Amino acid sequence: DGGGRGRRGAAAGPGPRICREEVAPPRPAEAANAGLAAAEKEAALPTARWRAEQEEALRLGLPGASSIEDRTIPTFSRGELPHFAGINTFLKAPYVEDIRDVGKYDAAVLGVPFDGGCTYRSGTRFGPQGIRRISALYTPYNYETGVDLREQMTLCDAGDVFTIPANLEKSFDQISNAVAHVFASGAFPVLLGGDHSIGFPTVRGIASMTSKRIGIIHVDRHADIQEKDLDERMHTTPYFHATNLPNVRPENLVQVGIGGWQVPRAAVEEARRRRTNIFTMGDIELHGIEKVAEMALELAWDGTDAVYLSYDIDSLEAAFVPGTGWPEPGGLLPREALKLVGLVAAEGLCGMEVVEVSPPYDVSDITSLMALRICVDALGAQVANGTLGKHRSIIDKEFTPF
Repeated sequence: DGGGRGRRGAAAGPGPRICREEVAPPRPAEAANAGLAAAEKEAALPTARWRAEQEEALRLGLPGASSIEDRTIPTFSRGELPHFAGINTFLKAPYVEDIRDVGKYDAAVLGVPFDGGCTYRSGTRFGPQGIRRISALYTPYNYETGVDLREQMTLCDAGDVFTIPANLEKSFDQISNAVAHVFASGAFPVLLGGDHSIGFPTVRGIASMTSKRIGIIHVDRHADIQEKDLDERMHTTPYFHATNLPNVRPENLVQVGIGGWQVPRAAVEEARRRRTNIFTMGDIELHGIEKVAEMALELAWDGTDAVYLSYDIDSLEAAFVPGTGWPEPGGLLPREALKLVGLVAAEGLCGMEVVEVSPPYDVSDITSLMALRICVDALGAQVANGTLGKHRSIIDKEFTPF
């Protein structure tokens, strides 16, 4: 029975100023301040895993020199701190060298360093490195949502898929193999692209592990649904091929943000023929991001059992994401993008990807930072709404290598 959407979490109510001791009743202006409520919510979060990480850092990295007053600081950097040091896994999560252990975690990050599908500016093969590098800037805690990813879920970095430069089809098989393995393990797959040609093999990997139907919410400025481009399955083609999979119907493909001067007419013709769903930036201006998210969810979940999120970083206004191959002015503002991702992810996802981050064209890592934020906001929304792990219910096939 399709359409099993999760319940959205209730918004946090107002609360007094944070304080571990007694506090005075809030004044009228304070009672309406969501920031104070968020501060109060932090007091209820556990700290056990952070303390355990500090203890492990001391064990592995040697206690600090005698002049160091904070005795939680080791001699060698291990764990989150300091943010400018250490080995850059995603959010400095544990690196799972033996991929057979990936199922021990709630979510796993996979890099897909492939840009063989680019039709203009290449460089997205360095996207996973760029996103991981800037992820050292973040803590696992979000103030507004009151979510701490370290304390409320388990996350690992599974490393990168071994893609084959200059061979699309072999790389697609490698990507599908990797995604299918991680998905079958029960871990939630978070994919760091790579160009958008990976959108087909990522969905194929998940779809191969279930008999259930999958919807797709695809955020982009480009339709990416023509059959071929330059005689190959390039980054303009993934959703033609993804919606040819037996359990991925084109009626459940929802594309948000499409428009501008970079949408080939061949793609428009195919979208019209397949009766997919397209929301333009004009729709977002007319209806607002909350209403568009609501409509996108209804269409993607209609008769399906799970939804996959594909986020192309070029869906944002080009001024905010210079590090991408096909920038297009007039896209989403960062707050709109994060709101959309939070609303979509709150219902639960079966996987997600962020694609088209090209660090060679980036400025001060701001494009990589936005991609990072999309990933952690999607994880945080699922944690906050109790929907992380919802995808496990549709796994009903054994992993068979591609």
